[in-house]
Amino acid sequence: MIIEMKPVTLKKDDQQQQQKQMKLTKEILDDLSCRFIINVPEEERQNLIRICFQIELAHWFYLDFYCSEQNLKPYGINQFAIHMFRHIPFLRSRESQVLDVLKKWREYKRSVPTYGAILLNEDMTQVLLVQSFWTKTSWGFPKGKINQDEDPLNCAVREVYEEIGFDIGNMIKKDDYIQIVLNDQINRLYIVPGVSMQTKFTPQTRNEIGSISWFPLDKLPSNRKDHLAARNQNKKHSYSFYMILPFIRQLKNWVTKNKVKGKSNVKLNKKQKSISLDIKNTTPIVSIPDRKKDNSNELTSQTQEFFAMFPERYSSPKTSIVTSSRSSPTQQPLPTNVTETNAISETKLKEFFAMFPQCLDVSKSHNMQTDTVVTTKVTDNFKGNRNCVKKTNPWPEFKFNKAEIMKYF
Repeated sequence: MIIEMKPVTLKKDDQQQQQKQMKLTKEILDDLSCRFIINVPEEERQNLIRICFQIELAHWFYLDFYCSEQNLKPYGINQFAIHMFRHIPFLRSRESQVLDVLKKWREYKRSVPTYGAILLNEDMTQVLLVQSFWTKTSWGFPKGKINQDEDPLNCAVREVYEEIGFDIGNMIKKDDYIQIVLNDQINRLYIVPGVSMQTKFTPQTRNEIGSISWFPLDKLPSNRKDHLAARNQNKKHSYSFYMILPFIRQLKNWVTKNKVKGKSNVKLNKKQKSISLDIKNTTPIVSIPDRKKDNSNELTSQTQEFFAMFPERYSSPKTSIVTSSRSSPTQQPLPTNVTETNAISETKLKEFFAMFPQCLDVSKSHNMQTDTVVTTKVTDNFKGNRNCVKKTNPWPEFKFNKAEIMKYF
């Protein structure tokens, strides 16, 4: 038994509806021409590469609005450009050159530098990737081509905001970037860490970005061999990372370096905080007057003997406690040395006997008081323990010549 297969014929209404879906109407072409082509300056109309960029903008607008809202067939850029060249009066004479012009335009586009950003979370373990609206497997970083006379940093900020709706203007640093030249095209991505994973990203352009997702940095392949191995192991989710492969190795090195730098900064900050706390908790130091400049409670026996000779005229220094009115309740008052106005200092007394040696009967025996050396161990908050050597030089043994002294006192 032979079954004859005949082609299925569509009804007339279905054919008209299909033709309507596939056809670019004159009204649509007029609208697109007025929006993107007619207003091009006269001197730039002869530059077909420049015209192709405007046709690309018109093509995006056609896909974003007409195809989605009026259920029209999404033409590719080649077919769309042919329709535009055929419709616009000053381009009709170049209709036969459309495909050659588009080829040169694509080659030129590959030479235009692209700028974008690599967004990392707070601990730099996750990286943000975007997926094209038309490509359902390939993932890449948010980036785009620079405009004429545009600053690279501003281009990166603009492209990231257009693709994910996140402003990195206050986070981006001009010196933190990875730049790679691929097929004579400059590709620079600025590294932006510290982005919260709770951030809600919303593309600002229609039909350009299909998905936005975080990926663990240590799981991303650094070369083609690892990439192929990962795809073979997980065929169910066959993600393509070819667009990010050239950047991953340098990105991981940058993250490792900055994590080490961050740990050292944390340790330094903790050490500085501990030092500042030690300084705040240290008991205030009361300055002790120098024995050579002022009197002290620890007077030599000879000086005390001299004061005892004239009790009605000279008195020894006295110490009193003075409490500041501003002392806090938890702070103990500090002692302050107060010397009476009629007290004679030991230094002045030595100067007097140096001028009038006849007032002293110095012993001629060899039993002189030798210099004594006292070693004390002092603890320093910053330099540890150190030995401090302090020398005292008492007077030699003598007796006062009271008869000579009375001539001057």
